[in-house]
Amino acid sequence: MDRIEKLRRAIRDIPDFPKKGIVFKDITPVLQDRDLFRSAIDIFAGRYREKGIEKVVGIESRGFLFASALAYQIGAGLIPVRKPGKLPYQTERASYQLEYGQDAMEIHRDAISAGESVLAVDDLLATGGTMAATLGLVERLGGKVYEVAFLIELGFLNGRDRLRGREIFSVLKF
Repeated sequence: MDRIEKLRRAIRDIPDFPKKGIVFKDITPVLQDRDLFRSAIDIFAGRYREKGIEKVVGIESRGFLFASALAYQIGAGLIPVRKPGKLPYQTERASYQLEYGQDAMEIHRDAISAGESVLAVDDLLATGGTMAATLGLVERLGGKVYEVAFLIELGFLNGRDRLRGREIFSVLKF
């Protein structure tokens, strides 16, 4: 069995979490297994090493897990993007629509310099709202988005539609 299939089989479905009707894709079995976690990071690193990426943006909270290990592997800086009020310094904020309401993401104003090559990473692409807001923040600071990367993409939710014109890489598609 190849490493992609091993990763796919390790992801477990949790029905009705966090609310009824949602089937949550649980990545903790991948994180708990050193070989699987290493495989996931190696897949990303193999794609992005030697591409001149200067910063890796990780989205709160599971995106931090992949972005930090990947930034280390490719020799890039790590930039956390968080929910409002979680970052201690001056921030830029981008709001986005949820199914029932609105949310926002923030980034430190000094996190990215104009022209820096940036890779944005999260664990999962669902509807794309969080990532679209994050990419807007990166570009507002002058960063150049190299690509967007996810461990998992839920294709049936059409998150790619919100990220039109972006290069998107997903290790696993469901």
